[in-house]
Amino acid sequence: MRSFADDTLDPQGPAAQSIADLWWLMLGLGVLVFVVFAVALALGLFRRGRDSDDESTSQPRRVSGRLFAFVGVVLPAVIVILVLVATVVAMRAVPNSAADTPGALEIEVIGHQWWWEVRYPEEGFTTANELHIPVGQPVVLRLSATDVIHSFWVPRLSGKTDMLPDGPTMMVLEADEPGEHRSQCAEFCGIGHANMSLTVIAEPEEQFSSWVAARQPPSEEPAEEVAQEGLDVFTVSECADCHTIRGASESDTTIGPDLTHFAARPHIGATFLPNTRANRRIGSRTPTR
Repeated sequence: MRSFADDTLDPQGPAAQSIADLWWLMLGLGVLVFVVFAVALALGLFRRGRDSDDESTSQPRRVSGRLFAFVGVVLPAVIVILVLVATVVAMRAVPNSAADTPGALEIEVIGHQWWWEVRYPEEGFTTANELHIPVGQPVVLRLSATDVIHSFWVPRLSGKTDMLPDGPTMMVLEADEPGEHRSQCAEFCGIGHANMSLTVIAEPEEQFSSWVAARQPPSEEPAEEVAQEGLDVFTVSECADCHTIRGASESDTTIGPDLTHFAARPHIGATFLPNTRANRRIGSRTPTR
């Protein structure tokens, strides 16, 4: 299985940076609260022990009352207000609609049990389990589901957004630098949930344009006899009932992933296995994702 970098505290995009900054602020405030309450508890225990040794000594109630008011009322109120303001600022810094990013590239991501369908409507092609985006450019993702609720999450680029069967939701991604990122379904959606992941590949504009240009044409006709025999097996078998190869099969189904340019994909099984000859033999005996 492949290893991905998916550390939420290593943001690679503006939305993820805002979320990480909010997390660090909440962590710092949490540590401050812990320290203050630990000191107050220690002072209380020390004072109680000293009072038991000298019963004739009476401590002023006014100091204890002021300390309680500060620790129990004023400090929590200040912290809640700070967190509220920081949260609102972070939410405003994270765009969540196409109206917030005019002219952005729009991509449709559809969750299935248990794989990801990725459509580039303006470019005119569909792929599966891999999402390519250009570096430094906002990308609007139109998220939906065909069966149950899924949740799209790229920890290093943005937060979580649910994918609903009854209508699309929106997310805006932007990567600051090239790299590969893991997207994991964050909503339990059945027995295949743990293996439902997607590779997000952020690449320079030139590489992204080359990738798009290579995916737009339909698949080429087989040049070798053995390849033609493989295509014949696909078209007459049950494979074609669930999968599509543009230019080679007549079906346009979305039951299973679109297999056009399947050999060029780095992984199979929703990124579960590298796309090698040996693994494809294993995958041919099980449903392909």
